[in-house]
Amino acid sequence: MIPLKDTFWQTESWQQQMSGMIREPARLFQRLQLDPNEHPNIAAALQQFPLRVPEAFVSKMAIGDWNDPLLLQVLPLEKETQQHIGYLNDPLEEANANPTPGLIHKYHGRVLLITSPACAVHCRYCFRRNFPYDANNPSQRDWQKSLDYIADRSEISEVILSGGDPLSAPDEYLHKLILKIAAIPHVDTLRIHTRLPLVLPARITPELIKIFTENRLRLVMVIHCNHANEIDKHSEVALANLREAGFTLLNQSVLLKGINDNVDTLVELSRRLFEVNVMPYYLHLLDKVNGAAHFDVNEVQARLLMNGILAKLPGYLVPRLVVEEPNASSKRPLALF
Repeated sequence: MIPLKDTFWQTESWQQQMSGMIREPARLFQRLQLDPNEHPNIAAALQQFPLRVPEAFVSKMAIGDWNDPLLLQVLPLEKETQQHIGYLNDPLEEANANPTPGLIHKYHGRVLLITSPACAVHCRYCFRRNFPYDANNPSQRDWQKSLDYIADRSEISEVILSGGDPLSAPDEYLHKLILKIAAIPHVDTLRIHTRLPLVLPARITPELIKIFTENRLRLVMVIHCNHANEIDKHSEVALANLREAGFTLLNQSVLLKGINDNVDTLVELSRRLFEVNVMPYYLHLLDKVNGAAHFDVNEVQARLLMNGILAKLPGYLVPRLVVEEPNASSKRPLALF
């Protein structure tokens, strides 16, 4: 394993970093030397979706810059409380694809397990910001319903761990769950969707990697990186250790207004990902969840951006532009002009 050099937040365990994350706007503003009077009316937004961000992620933000692209992903704003036609609490209608608590089955051959309701960061555009985690947070005993569901359907070859963030769960919990999944003969691939290699890289410990690799399953990890600035030396080490352990590393991004909605930013992101051996996978249009309308980039602009990316990057570094829709058989690729 490649060692990380300690900083003031890396001297703590990942659990301590999780428990010590920034939850109060005043602390975040002080940390970044921002005047809170410039964004005074955020109480209602916080009631709808609390602030959560670890020091490891804040350390990558620019001091004194309200428009820092990482800050904008976590910054509560009054505009989140505004209602917009077409924006819903459950924009993907996951409630209709929730046959057992904690399991979502939308697409052929694969299912998603809500492994943990917790997350190390609350991204303000998150399509599950209103998800009913209370009804989808089964105990270890209750997991058997979902495991039986998977075992009874031989066409399911891939299990996806999601959340929240699945890596927010304790090692022992993950170990038991993964062993149960690996015991289902027709499941051959385990996919993990996570932000933690970026927002809390200390979570990628030798013990965690051992839990994932001591079984027969092929391992795919999809990190959710929206901007090249999210990848610092600590994330580089975490990703290198995962790659060395045999994970296939992919990235999916969300196209976000004011954060990554220009060609140069997206080109830089793909190149930075390639530097750390992560392949660009998807570029998502925003899921239309209540509270996130201010991040939306329309389809026409998205296609224009993709044309610009294609002109600057080799094809293997160009993510697929997709939109996810309720009751569809897959994510829908968007044709370019």
